[in-house]
Amino acid sequence: MLEPTTQPIAMIQIIPISAFDDNYIWCLYDDISQQAVVVDPGDAKPVIAALDAMQLDLVAILITHHHFDHTGGIDELVAQYKVPVYGPRSDHIDQITHHLAESDTLSIMGLDFITLEVPGHTLDHIALYCEQADGGPILFCGDTLFAGGCGRLFEGNPAMMLSSLTKLAELSADTRVYCAHEYTLANLAFANAVEPDNQALQQRISQATGLRQQGLPTLPSTIATEIATNPFLRCHQTAVIDRAKQHRQDDCADSTAVFATIRGWKDNFSV
Repeated sequence: MLEPTTQPIAMIQIIPISAFDDNYIWCLYDDISQQAVVVDPGDAKPVIAALDAMQLDLVAILITHHHFDHTGGIDELVAQYKVPVYGPRSDHIDQITHHLAESDTLSIMGLDFITLEVPGHTLDHIALYCEQADGGPILFCGDTLFAGGCGRLFEGNPAMMLSSLTKLAELSADTRVYCAHEYTLANLAFANAVEPDNQALQQRISQATGLRQQGLPTLPSTIATEIATNPFLRCHQTAVIDRAKQHRQDDCADSTAVFATIRGWKDNFSV
């Protein structure tokens, strides 16, 4: 009697490809098919080098927003690999071949992503969320939510950004957060200025410092970690409200005013 054959089970791996001073271009790859997808390739050269070194075949590019450090490598990658480019409808990204809007789904390499519109950093910003990835849900959020922080308001307003962050904060607590920059230590230094008595934050600072001392990424984070330590997701907390009032030297009428105050404070903050 013949033994039944078993097919290898693919495992989607996610690794960072470093670019510029502090960008991470996230690479998802299937360790069986050797297919790969990259998120926000601002520079093609490190992506090509990584794909060649790991013998991966690029099958798609995902884009969260139009800033050049997230899109600058698209042309070179498309010229070499002839792949589709998924991203927001934007007047600034001509290379998008498949436009994604709120609640649109994208199936790629066996993963089903849902699109979340998260304007604030830019007006065209989207995030991509997948619930059934190996190891739990994953989120690619570009420059909207950072580890310990959030993106600057280049195009949106405080109410818009706070709404976007609240949408992300409502995702499953175990969601792994893959943002696009290694800003964590600077963000946590500011978070400490806002909430110096937050014990979860103190532990996170210690852990993140240890990782960077070893030359390791501080990412991914999780939604639970951000809710516990990121001041921009804690605008309803008494300690954050009180510090915003103190910094503003005036009352804060609501969470939007608290957010606007600490975002403006962060814009001018130095360690």
